Amino acid sequence: MSVVTRFAPSPTGFLHIGGARTALFNYLFAKHYGGQFLLRIEDTDRKRSTDEAIQAILHGLSWLALDWDGDETYQSHNADRHREVADQLLAEDKAYRCYCTPEELAEMREKARESGSSTRIYDGRWRDRDPAEAPAGVDPVIRIKMPLDGQTTIADLVQGEVTRSNDTLDDFIILRSDGSPTYMLAVVVDDQDMGVTHAIRGDDHLNNAFRQHHLFAACGWETPAFAHIPLIHGADGAKLSKRHGALGVEAYEEMGFLPEAVCNYLLRLGWSHGDDEIISRDQAIEWFDLANVGRSPARFDMDKLSNLNAHYLKDAAPLRLAAIILADAEAAGTTVSPAAEERLVAGMPGLVSRAKNTHELYDLSKFYLSDTPITMNNKARDALDGDGAHEVLSALAERLGEATSWNEDALDGIAREFAESHDMKLGKIAQPLRAALTGSNVSPSIFEIMAVLGRDETLARLENARN
Repeated sequence: MSVVTRFAPSPTGFLHIGGARTALFNYLFAKHYGGQFLLRIEDTDRKRSTDEAIQAILHGLSWLALDWDGDETYQSHNADRHREVADQLLAEDKAYRCYCTPEELAEMREKARESGSSTRIYDGRWRDRDPAEAPAGVDPVIRIKMPLDGQTTIADLVQGEVTRSNDTLDDFIILRSDGSPTYMLAVVVDDQDMGVTHAIRGDDHLNNAFRQHHLFAACGWETPAFAHIPLIHGADGAKLSKRHGALGVEAYEEMGFLPEAVCNYLLRLGWSHGDDEIISRDQAIEWFDLANVGRSPARFDMDKLSNLNAHYLKDAAPLRLAAIILADAEAAGTTVSPAAEERLVAGMPGLVSRAKNTHELYDLSKFYLSDTPITMNNKARDALDGDGAHEVLSALAERLGEATSWNEDALDGIAREFAESHDMKLGKIAQPLRAALTGSNVSPSIFEIMAVLGRDETLARLENARN
């Protein structure tokens, strides 16, 4: 059997981080078995579905490199097919028209609430009733005939065998009174028509699985294998909510996280491969299977994601990171010269070890992005205003101007020789030098910075600081 999975989000908002993990698991499972990963936009709720949400979903999946096979499917385009199946079930006496009024349905719900009953809310009053008794002016819905007794067991690939008593399963609506299909019907028909073999989704859909199982059976179709993964909780163990941090994938992109770091982190939320923490996409495809998905909710920890992102920043290509930083600079209205762009790329290895996201990286790199004169923060100004700082920088600049080699080792040697000849500790030189070159009191190695800046820019910044 060729494996076919699908990710089926509703376009009523952004791509939730939990939805992104569901998409990732579907993608990896399909690729592990050489199958297909499909995308279905479940837009049957036309009032709440928006084009902006659809674009957010498509962008989020693309940013995470979860590339789906073929074109995305829009559920609303299949409404005629959904109605066709409902009519067929009606013709085979596996479904029936229900003429209950809103008042009758409200009365049933109230009775169920008062009794605290866990059995059906709908009492099946139109299941075997003659349609000739239908009241005037009521457009019927179509309900599926569910089993009246016994139990239903689903062999879930994550949860194990799960059983429900059939007296808890209503004759649910498959076609509304306006002729539009319900979620239950649309999902089953679309999964069948798309050839879905495995439905991997959040465990909040587990109760739906029992109803959908019977609908598949009524249609004479094989039910896909179900795998219901636990939801993501916050670090405090409560269900993930806005108070735990950003929820949309685009928010993590905006916060400066790399997509491969987000995917790696989501992969480890509820799935494991021994003690491995850093897992590449190729390794994930090779190792992923549902057997290693846990049954307990995973806890989202922003600090752990940040630490993982710091690792991926160190491994990222300097040109790629430079492109991200230059885009941030452009967004901030900063014009960057070609020389500054070259400095940024050359200095990237020394910057990434101090950042956990690209925004921190941008802030750290501003001294490379600027040409002389550079902006000074208050601590840098204090270092330059320190006792004898100007005289030290002036003498050091003269010595640097005589340098025959301009690399980190040579510059380090010059500075140490200068400090020794003036009976000073290296720190007495390093702090005003760092301030003059970067405008800050925190930076990578000053000798690395000088090598990246080059002789002319270094001497220009020292002159600027003395003035």
